[in-house]
Amino acid sequence: MSESFLIVGLGNPGSKYTETRHNAGFWFLGELLRELNATVKPQTKLHSELVRLEALGRTCILAMPTTFMNHSGQAVRAVMDYYQIYSSNLLVAYDELDLSPGTVRLKQGGGHGGHNGMRDIFRHVPEHDFLRLRIGIGHPGVKDRVTDYVLSRPPSGEELEIRRSIGSAIAVLPEVLGDQLANAMKKLHTNSPQTAEK
Repeated sequence: MSESFLIVGLGNPGSKYTETRHNAGFWFLGELLRELNATVKPQTKLHSELVRLEALGRTCILAMPTTFMNHSGQAVRAVMDYYQIYSSNLLVAYDELDLSPGTVRLKQGGGHGGHNGMRDIFRHVPEHDFLRLRIGIGHPGVKDRVTDYVLSRPPSGEELEIRRSIGSAIAVLPEVLGDQLANAMKKLHTNSPQTAEK
């Protein structure tokens, strides 16, 4: 329990992308920072804005890559190397097309699911046993519309559901970091899984 734990939220930097669905990982990290009354600072060499603090029962590094989504792995690798983080002590939060807004799922290991940020992390982090927090944003229904969909802001009702689900995820973090993953997943997944229409 003495090792540091890295929590990364994925998104695109810049005001143009702040409110877009693809930045749900940034929304998660931003809300977590508010809960902990913490602020990230730019760390150019680590390609991130981050903060290291004692929280949730252990030493945590909270990071937001300053690379664009497609190069998220560069930032994650740099932070992991600098702070000597094991892949088993890494949690990545990101937007998930295959889950409806309001649904959030926690899992360990698995594939990248076609997510560009996750795909790049896979290239830089060969051990894929890290935790993923998949934040549902829904699916536009047509594959050709996905890019415009993820890079646009959701309607207010959907955004509210996404942000509520983020709050639910933050509520179970003490158990996630306290080696009670099964309990955290049970609490978070109490509702039946919701799959977005395609």
